[in-house]
Amino acid sequence: MIKRHAMCQVESRLAMFPVVALVGPRQAGKTTLAKSLTGLYFDLEQEQDQLKLDLQWDKLVTGQSLVVLDEAQEWPSLFKRLRGAVDRRRKRNGRFLLLGSVSPSLMRHVSESLAGRMAMVELTPFLWKELTGVRRSRLWLQGGYPDGGVLKPSQYPLWQQNYLEVLATRDLPNWGLPAKPQLTMRLLRMLAAVHGQTLNASQLGQSLDISYKTVKSYLDFLEGAFLIRQLQPFYKNLKKRIVKSPKIYWRDSGLLHALLNVSSEEQLLDQPWVGADWEGFVIEQILGTLQLSRTSFSPFFLRTNDRYEIDLLLELGRELWAIEIKLTSSPGRSDFQRLNKIADLVGAKRRILISRTRQTVENAATTSCNLESFLKLLD
Repeated sequence: MIKRHAMCQVESRLAMFPVVALVGPRQAGKTTLAKSLTGLYFDLEQEQDQLKLDLQWDKLVTGQSLVVLDEAQEWPSLFKRLRGAVDRRRKRNGRFLLLGSVSPSLMRHVSESLAGRMAMVELTPFLWKELTGVRRSRLWLQGGYPDGGVLKPSQYPLWQQNYLEVLATRDLPNWGLPAKPQLTMRLLRMLAAVHGQTLNASQLGQSLDISYKTVKSYLDFLEGAFLIRQLQPFYKNLKKRIVKSPKIYWRDSGLLHALLNVSSEEQLLDQPWVGADWEGFVIEQILGTLQLSRTSFSPFFLRTNDRYEIDLLLELGRELWAIEIKLTSSPGRSDFQRLNKIADLVGAKRRILISRTRQTVENAATTSCNLESFLKLLD
């Protein structure tokens, strides 16, 4: 089994809290990780497991072993039971590990019943740093889902297509998305077409015959289901007028490429939008890695009305890092000039240009490197 970097974070949170929720998209590896920690596992999508948990509840809550409750949102009444069990033995940590395929914003019962009693850990599909060799080389095209290509390369893109169909027809409606499956699939394909672009909710709404407010609510839902990321614009200490809409990125590049009917890296590199595609992949690897660190961070992008632009601004404590992402193996002087110009505008301490270069070059506050080298800087 490939060791997941989230494991250390899960173990650390279990030592500090009575309940830990491990959240992330379906099929990202949450169950595999959880079962490596304990044998007391209940899948609450299964009525039989719900019955077993109900009958064994008193024994389980007085025992010493960690109890894993998978897809906990499927049994809403469970959360009051959990709160009561935790409060009766408040000083004992590491009692329950909840697994969920939707974020806390959609798991309303978690925030209402277990506030102050629980820590959250997010598990993404496989990240760059978790893979080596040929598996890493497939990551950009096929994405990080274990069964979608990383571990089973012949499954791509059929696995991704089936995955999205099941989400649209079963899971998303069950979690509360009111759209019909056909509309959801149309929306997903449109979002694939605008990957890396700023959101135009009115245009999407006109294409789907729904209001821009409905589009925004659907996007918030899809973000809560870990499918997309809405990267917010930077707004601090700027005298220039800025683009205020978020940028839309697919979090898993394999799902994106399946929607765009891209079957090989050669085909991918022929696309006019490949630069934005690579940009989104790199951003997700950076943010996914930071999510598992102890560093507090906030991500943004910046685009002004007079064409100043930076792909990623990271607030790391009191520091601001300006990051430009280029799909090239040999970035030029003009790339660094643009990076430094926008970094000066926002007062960024570090300036990093990430490309496919094979060497790392540092000059004063500016660094030129590839993705692997940059991720090592975050350790």
